[in-house]
Amino acid sequence: MPRGSIRLRVAATAAYEFETLCVVATEAKIEDRDAGSDLLRNPRLAPTCPADMPLYWRSLAQRTLALLLSLAASWFIPAAPALAAMDVAKQVLIGADFSAQDLRGATFNLTNLRDASFAGSDLQGASLFGAKLQDADLSNTNLREATLDSAIFDGTNLTNAVLEDAFAFNTKFTNVAIEGADFTNVPLRGDALKTLCGVASGTNPVTGRDTRASLGCG
Repeated sequence: MPRGSIRLRVAATAAYEFETLCVVATEAKIEDRDAGSDLLRNPRLAPTCPADMPLYWRSLAQRTLALLLSLAASWFIPAAPALAAMDVAKQVLIGADFSAQDLRGATFNLTNLRDASFAGSDLQGASLFGAKLQDADLSNTNLREATLDSAIFDGTNLTNAVLEDAFAFNTKFTNVAIEGADFTNVPLRGDALKTLCGVASGTNPVTGRDTRASLGCG
């Protein structure tokens, strides 16, 4: 059901309940009890019950109306928009510190990230297409489903990183540290695979997978 329709129904229910409480309380002629209600003195609250209604019941009716109308209004308030993912494409960020951050979906396409640190960061779904990552620290990072195509990993630390389902077909790997890294379902060129299998060792502490097995090394 559309939110506007729900809001109108709740508002109508509020008006009906208010009117019913007014009628029932008036007909019942129950003794007035001092509710000490400042609510009745508030000129912004309208409509009001008949003047001869006991104070307690008028207060109860108006409180019920206020509550129901508040619920009706809440259906109409739009949710706050989600924050956009970081986009620093084509920037020079040599030595930048991005460690221990939530960088899911961030864009670093063609960015110079030499000596930068991403240690312990969540980069799931991030795009580092063509990024220069020489001597960068990506240890203990979450790189699941990240785009690493054409990126340069030279002297890069990928110790205990999780690269499951990342895209890295044309990525260059040279002198990388990959102990404990998980390359499950990562498409790699034959020369890159040969380079990685030559240094692969360890078990990933997060997934429990053997690095060589995740690469499919013979």
